[in-house]
Amino acid sequence: MMRQMAHIIPYYRSVAIRLCVSAPLRFVCILMFAHLAFSASAQEERGLTRDGNKLFTKGKYSDAEAAYKKALEKKNNFPEAIFNLGDAIYKQKRYDDAIAQFELAAKTFKDPKQKAQAYHNLGNAQLDKEEYEKAVDAYKQALKLNPADRDTRYNLAYANAKLRKEQQQNQQNKNNKNNKDNKDNKDQNKDNKDQDKKDQQGKGDKDKKDNKDQKDKDQQGKGDKDQKKPGEQPKLTKEQAEKLLEALKAEEQKAQDKMQKKAAKPADVQIEKDW
Repeated sequence: MMRQMAHIIPYYRSVAIRLCVSAPLRFVCILMFAHLAFSASAQEERGLTRDGNKLFTKGKYSDAEAAYKKALEKKNNFPEAIFNLGDAIYKQKRYDDAIAQFELAAKTFKDPKQKAQAYHNLGNAQLDKEEYEKAVDAYKQALKLNPADRDTRYNLAYANAKLRKEQQQNQQNKNNKNNKDNKDNKDQNKDNKDQDKKDQQGKGDKDKKDNKDQKDKDQQGKGDKDQKKPGEQPKLTKEQAEKLLEALKAEEQKAQDKMQKKAAKPADVQIEKDW
């Protein structure tokens, strides 16, 4: 099980303090030679850096930041002040500014182990920003420079675990989005089909109604034609006219025959009785 963020092991101490703890005699010698070799200006920037370290150990990170900045005003490429300023800013949770300082420290330091410390703290700041991929890269850089650093190796494993979890979550979100989009598309297609079906049904009903209305109109028109208007003689076909004419001729012939028979009948003669 991975430890929580509170247990991530950062290089919170300044470079000077780490050197004192790991090699106090050598550090004293270096300071002694530095006192002889450097000018008063160099002593001033180092003194300001030491003041910042004291404030840092007391938890006065804002005051320590001011002291480191004063040291950098004396010498803007002073590596220890650059690195320790990054630590003071990091403690104030201004991670973007701290990242810039650690990146600059990694470029400024000449010693591989000091460069490794800068990359380690760079990874810590990026880890706190949840920039896991960048943090992994920073820890890898630190291990290239100092492969024996167990703290960096642990933090790299932690960052890798966070990165994998983030990637899995992103993939899950992507799959969920694709599934939702597919469902929405299916629903939309179904709605379109239902609408098309309704439109077709409506069109069919309208066509049926239009056909029925037209049929009714046609029937009504036909009935109007069949009905005789007042004062208007019905129009006969040629066949009907011929049949009517033949019927009239037959009636006329019949009437003539009747008249002829009546004319040919002898008149009644009254005969007187014989009394």
